[in-house]
Parts: sequence; structure tokens; C-alpha cells
Amino acid sequence: MTNLAELLSSTAARYPGRTALVLGDRRMTYDRLDAAANQVAGLLAAENVRPGNKVALSFPNLPEFTIIYFGILKAGATVVPLNVLLKSREIAYHLRDSGAVAYFAFEGTTELPIGEQAVEAFEQTDGCHSLFVVPAGGPPQWDDLPGEFETAEVDDDDTAVILYTSGTTGQPKGAQLRHRNMRANALAGKDLFAADPQHPDTYLGVLPLFHAFGQTVIQNGAIAFGGTVVLLPRFDPAAALAVMRKETVTFFAGVPTMYWSLLGALDDTVDVSALAAGLRIAVAGGSALPGQVHEDFRTRFGVTILEGYGLSETSPVASFSVYGQPPRVGSIGVPIPGVEMRLIADDWSDVPDSPDALGEIAIKGHNVMKGYHGRPEATAEVLRDGWFRTGDLARKDADGFYYIVDRAKDMIIRGGFNVYPREIEELLMTHPAVSLVAVIGVPHDSHGEEIKAVVVKNKNHDDLTESDLVTWAKERLAAYKYPRLVEFRDSLPMTATGKIRKREI
Repeated sequence: MTNLAELLSSTAARYPGRTALVLGDRRMTYDRLDAAANQVAGLLAAENVRPGNKVALSFPNLPEFTIIYFGILKAGATVVPLNVLLKSREIAYHLRDSGAVAYFAFEGTTELPIGEQAVEAFEQTDGCHSLFVVPAGGPPQWDDLPGEFETAEVDDDDTAVILYTSGTTGQPKGAQLRHRNMRANALAGKDLFAADPQHPDTYLGVLPLFHAFGQTVIQNGAIAFGGTVVLLPRFDPAAALAVMRKETVTFFAGVPTMYWSLLGALDDTVDVSALAAGLRIAVAGGSALPGQVHEDFRTRFGVTILEGYGLSETSPVASFSVYGQPPRVGSIGVPIPGVEMRLIADDWSDVPDSPDALGEIAIKGHNVMKGYHGRPEATAEVLRDGWFRTGDLARKDADGFYYIVDRAKDMIIRGGFNVYPREIEELLMTHPAVSLVAVIGVPHDSHGEEIKAVVVKNKNHDDLTESDLVTWAKERLAAYKYPRLVEFRDSLPMTATGKIRKREI
């Protein structure tokens, strides 16, 4: 088995009538999901999309995401999932940078006009020859096509998925993940969560499927073991609790803010005992989980949250808590089977092996990307002899459990999304009233961090207000990226070499 799409094909062959996806009253069995993915593959072949081509995808958590995702893979092409909050300018960049030849986008809603943004982006992109704007529940583009398709043969080292991750150099970079990277990470659920196709889990699919966490741990992990994914396109704690009760969800994965929100939504109308009776696994990642949230969730739901760590470049899971063992609150666990981790200095040398030693996490194993698409220099900076340096500083205790201490990268984590200040700073600097800017993260109760821009105005632009700049940025950046907070200053603190001292800000 080489093509990642075989996860779906093999499960559909074993359990054709088992429910694969649920969205409200809509239910899709594995045989129907596989047939729909085959129809998409047939559509792509008819559009002259060939193995190795890149195909982009902009969908929230709807069945169409999974259908199209596996259809692209079956055609032998590479999936390029895009954040649904991106604006047309950002989408066009991703289409051009990835070299996508085709693009599937959700028709969208008034609140989330994905289709409009997709059309604008497509018109700005010369290399992308096919655009499919798909309504929810009724994709006419492939309805009449055969439900059978011979899955394209690929090499294990061929790129299955390109996941875009921002960087300190500004523009997002595409992490190329091989078929073997993604497959091994999905199958890791057998060791990490005691996943068993004879006793399949029901997963709440509320983490965005375009993100590495939701895509691998929820979508691909569920399909690998014949589970059911109950989709929730937008996280709302009351709605999530209701769906968890209705569908007897056994597997919940979320970022810390989701757990915080779920606990805050509990009241006398919520039958917590019924929820707890069904829930088997709770998984957290994306940022540090507060100890109090850890304890409160265990008390109310009777389930210990398992924390893990990973990045887009590692498919994503690299380390995890040990299932069945008492938790070590604050730890990201130990390397998963088939993966190695070590702590290194700036020159790649190992730091002293002691519980007090701090170093940057480096990762090696079946999960590490082949490199950044079209970025050999950026790839060389982070990959050496199979080791990937993460930019995250950590320590390791005597038992081999890792603890994140700080981020070496200039990164903000807002509501589980990675936000890199450089990209925002470069955009804000194009505003005629902005002379200098530093973007930083500030503590926030529910989002973990909020984005703040500290700005020095150009002369003769005193009329620029905080709300003016927020509105201007909102029109040009995805909703999770634009700064909600703006502070004007006369100057910013600088180092002797002219770098802004953000720690002082």
C-alpha cells in the first residue's frame, strides 16, 4: 500500500455499510464516500489533471472536504488544503506558490464567502486552469461520473499533501508531506489511542480539516480504523456538547481554548454524566493546556486529557502522552513510535543530557517532511541528515518526557492557529500612514494570545486611528491573523544593530 487514498479504499472494502461521516441529519457510509471520491478522481482525470499535479482545496468541515481530499489522492495528485479564512490576495499567493492546476472551493455563505474569494483569486492566477465552486450537499460537477476509479500508483516518497505554514521570513511556505509520512502518522493511532477497527470510535470533527491536527488525527485517523467522524463546521461549545451527546462521541480532540469553552458552557441543562459515559479519549495540542483546565475536565468528564506536540512539517504528531498512564501536566509526552527527538544548540550539537538543560527540539522519523516546496534554502536551514529543527525550546526530564519552555520562533498562537508577526508587519508597512511596526502577542483569556500591532506613524498622518488600521488589515488578512489591538507610539526600542526589541514592548 503506497497511496494515502488506500486508507479509504481498504476500509470501504472491509466495512462498506459502516457510517463514515455525519453532518447534522446527513450520513454517509464508507462505500458511498469511496464512490464519491472516485467520481472526483474521474473529474480530475477528465480535466487533464495528472499524477504529481497540485490541486488546492478550500472547504470548512463538510463531507465534501473529505470526498475531494481523497479524490485528489486517488488521481495521484497532491492535495493543497487552504485555510477557509484566507482572502483572495492570500489564496492567489498559495495557488501560485504551490503551482496548483485545479482548485475546489466551497460556494460559501454570506458570513463566509469562500466562493467569491476563490473566483477573485483564480482570476489572478495564470497557471491554475480549472476552478470548481461546489455547493454543500449537491456537487453537480461529478454526480453523473462513474463511482469506480483505479487509484493511481505512487511512490511512498511522492508528495501527498502540501500544508502551508507561515514563517519568520514572511510569506507562508508549503511543507511537502509524503504518502508515507501521512499514512504512518494516521496509523499511529493504534499505539497512541488504542484505536481498534473492531470497536471503532466516533470522533467529533471540529478541528479544521485543512489543518494538520484535524486532518491527520481526526479525518485520516478515523478512516484508517473505520471510525465515524461527526462534522461540526464551526466550533460553538453548546453545539459541540449537544452533538457529543446525540452521537455518543467517544473521541474529542481540540486546542486548549476549546476545552476552556466546553467547561464554560456546562450548566444545569447539560447532562455531563451522559457525555462522560461515552467519551473515551480527549486529546489536546496546539499550545500549552492550563493545569486548571486539565483538572476541571477530568473532574467533570472523568477523562484525562492527553497532550501531544507536532507541527505541519511533522505530519503533525511527533510526541504524545502515554495512553493508560497517569498524566504529567505540562508535558508534551514522549516521541511516538518510529520517531526520535533530541535537544540541540544553535550549531546542531546536542545539549547536555540533564533535566535542567534547555535546547531546541529536533525531530527525526517517518513523520518528517521532505522539505518546503520550491524553497531549497529554507529547507536547508531546518533539515540536516534527516533531522528537523522546530524552533521550539524545551527541556527533558529523567524519564524522557519533554516540556516546552519557550518558542525560539517569532510566533503567536491565537486560538490554536499559528500566526507569524513578520507577515502581518510586512503588510502593515504598506499602509501609507505606517512608518514602523512591531506585531506581538498579548495574553487573552479565551484565545490564549491576541495579536497587537505597535505602530509609529508617518509624519502628516495623525488622522489615522486604531480602528482605521484594524479595519484596513481585516480587509487584507484572514480573520485569525489581523490585529485586533493597535497602539501608537512615538518610537520603538531598538538593539544596537537596529532590530526592534520586542521583549521590551
